[in-house]
Amino acid sequence: MSERLVISRIGHRGDGVADMRTGPVFVSYTLPGETVTAEPVTGQPDRRQLVAVEAASPDRVTPISPFFGTCGGCALQHWALPKQQDWKRQKIVDALMAVGIEADVTSTVDAHGEGRRRIVLHARHQDGRLQVGFAAARSHQIVPIDHCPILAPALAGAIGAARAIADAVGGAKPLDIQITASDNGLDIDVRGSGPLTRATTTALAKVAETHKLARITRHGEMAAQRAQPTLKTGDATVMLPAGVFLQATAAAEKTLADLVLDYGSGAKNVADLFCGIGPFALRLASKARVTAADSDQAAIDALNQAVSRTQGLKPVTAQARDLFRRPLVPIELKPFDAVVFDPPRQGAMAQARELAASKVPTIIAVSCDADTFARDARILVDGGYRLKAVTPVDQFRYSAHVEIVARFTKA
Repeated sequence: MSERLVISRIGHRGDGVADMRTGPVFVSYTLPGETVTAEPVTGQPDRRQLVAVEAASPDRVTPISPFFGTCGGCALQHWALPKQQDWKRQKIVDALMAVGIEADVTSTVDAHGEGRRRIVLHARHQDGRLQVGFAAARSHQIVPIDHCPILAPALAGAIGAARAIADAVGGAKPLDIQITASDNGLDIDVRGSGPLTRATTTALAKVAETHKLARITRHGEMAAQRAQPTLKTGDATVMLPAGVFLQATAAAEKTLADLVLDYGSGAKNVADLFCGIGPFALRLASKARVTAADSDQAAIDALNQAVSRTQGLKPVTAQARDLFRRPLVPIELKPFDAVVFDPPRQGAMAQARELAASKVPTIIAVSCDADTFARDARILVDGGYRLKAVTPVDQFRYSAHVEIVARFTKA
């Protein structure tokens, strides 16, 4: 049975929220101030399915994708972009306030640029038909797509290539196909296929040639390669390991790096923790000695190779190290006048505790999660640091995600 609801706010994941006497009720694709009709969702008492918008918000806009509302990749295409960015900034303010920190948070910096340069497509053979696309919202069901307007031009042909790869692999198993736009072609890693036969490897080599792909790997193992995928990073060129993490847009990588360099201006000896392939380290090394660490050995190897082939850099020392289990401790942090740390979504509690106990003059935190950033910020503040600057960066346009770059100084 449908009910009439008034949406009061946007929830943490981008859903509209109607505050009821029994608690919050979440309705996807709705906006603050709207009156909507919605129906219950079986098995989810705090969620409703939107039926109709009776009174629309003036901030409601036409989505740019015909798949919006079925594809689960975007949550906010119906909301005017400035409002989205204000909301993302407020998420950071609220997360900090929840742990007792008041800070000057700047306006959100738009870093969508040309669009996403990496995606994961899902493929499945079902009832004799091949479906390739993104997952539906809160579901494993595949929404077949033939284009996506938030992708960078460099990913043109990615969907067609994914279909051809799924055809070549065959079988009933669902596939995850990770596609990255490198500087010299698409780099594709396939997961879920099981070991490849010789015939399948031959078929994939033909797909790579037909679609002019740089490389195809299966769980990181080589299946076909026409060119070594590379990426220009600062003054260096990095040979990409298969399936390696990159910021979702090229504009975001540069924006985050520019902020890191600005917040660390004047530092002569810098530690870059959770460094990946070195988007910060390789740029910092133009002006400072850098010690870099990350648990991904392949990423560290790629960083070291890039350093060895690039002239004009200050010394860079990179090591594979699990910073969750073996964070740098104060005696190891003593030589640095600045430390950058950019952990995964779960944050870096162990490393933050060691940093809080150190005397490093400047700490630059980069984060993709407001709540874990706030938790780690509280640890640093309790250790005597002051939060001097916070900048939100929006690379995941139309999603609920926001990047953060913050500067802490020892009080």
